Amino acid sequence: MPSVEESLKVIKRGVEEILPEEGLVKKLESGRKLRIKAGFDPTAPDLHLGHTVLINKLKQLQDLGHEILFLIGDFTGLIGDPTGKSATRPPLTEAQVQENALTYKEQVFKILDEEKTTVMFNSEWMGKKSAADMIQLAGQFNVARMLERDDFKKRFKGGQSIAIHEFLYPLIQGYDSVAMEADIELGGTDQRFNLLAGRQLQEHFGQEPQAIIMMPILEGLDGVKKMSKSLGNYVGINDKPGEMFQKIVSMPDSLIWRYFELLSFKTIEEIEALKTSVEQGANPRDVKMELARELITRFHDAEAAENAHKAAGNRLAEGELPEDIPEVEIDFDGQEEMPISAVLNKAGLVKNSNAARDMLKSGSVKVNQEAVESTFKVQVGSEYVIQAGKKKFAKVKTL
Repeated sequence: MPSVEESLKVIKRGVEEILPEEGLVKKLESGRKLRIKAGFDPTAPDLHLGHTVLINKLKQLQDLGHEILFLIGDFTGLIGDPTGKSATRPPLTEAQVQENALTYKEQVFKILDEEKTTVMFNSEWMGKKSAADMIQLAGQFNVARMLERDDFKKRFKGGQSIAIHEFLYPLIQGYDSVAMEADIELGGTDQRFNLLAGRQLQEHFGQEPQAIIMMPILEGLDGVKKMSKSLGNYVGINDKPGEMFQKIVSMPDSLIWRYFELLSFKTIEEIEALKTSVEQGANPRDVKMELARELITRFHDAEAAENAHKAAGNRLAEGELPEDIPEVEIDFDGQEEMPISAVLNKAGLVKNSNAARDMLKSGSVKVNQEAVESTFKVQVGSEYVIQAGKKKFAKVKTL
């Protein structure tokens, strides 16, 4: 097993915060194989690159010799994580959760070593809890503490509903750490409250509190908002090679090094060499293509990565786009967003407003390979690949 110093160098790369760092060091100094926990609620069938920021760190810890406990929250998935939500999430059915859980397992093993990963489901212990057990667990936190959560605080002040079962979510996530006897838990910065709940409950049940490693939230292809399928600014693990290539190569230059730090397995020295090459005049597009090839190899194979760049005309069913898409700059004149219909006009992708409305109504307009409706808004300071019909494309940069 590597030294503590070597381990910390790997662990700290791209990490937002470690709580407490001295606790992590103490655990590493023990020299034992640590139990590393990360949980995912299977609330949607597909993972995207934003999810892999955390999974990549699990892979690094796995390569350092530690035990990875990949938790699928089939029980918490029935509640719905309220983190960052402005309203109560609609609950999923058990059948939906189970179906999504199967696809999660398939996707994560494109990164993690399956033979060295323990997959767990929190229904294994939470499904056995009685009503009395849940009451006892709920007794470890008070309402004032729950309202310290930023999302709950905002909803409470805004007079928005907070369902009682949402208060149970951090309690159950925290108890998962007890049941799994986790030494370390990984999560996004938006999970801070839930992660700390795990430390508190472990102390209550006589365990040594876990150390916490918080990873940043990855910006989407617009360079502004969190990567999200609902916003259309994502790259999916299951995207076809050509689609994945086009999305990555079309991202704003401002995202290049952020994506390399959080998504690439290249060494820091290799990334610095790429930075130097760009500073000395190399085309940023070439660097994006290198990242695209690395990610396509990971999620598909080397042959797919080698051929993903080839133009394929109108073969959109295979996720391919022309390589030489014209670039258009649109001045928003101080506006923060603009309707997609207006952008289509300004980019010269349609003859007039009526044509734009007709195309949107028929589902013939795509933004970053996703069909959009007339309500879609284009954000200022971003780049998009916009398609109108079968043959018209533009890489639109908004100013």
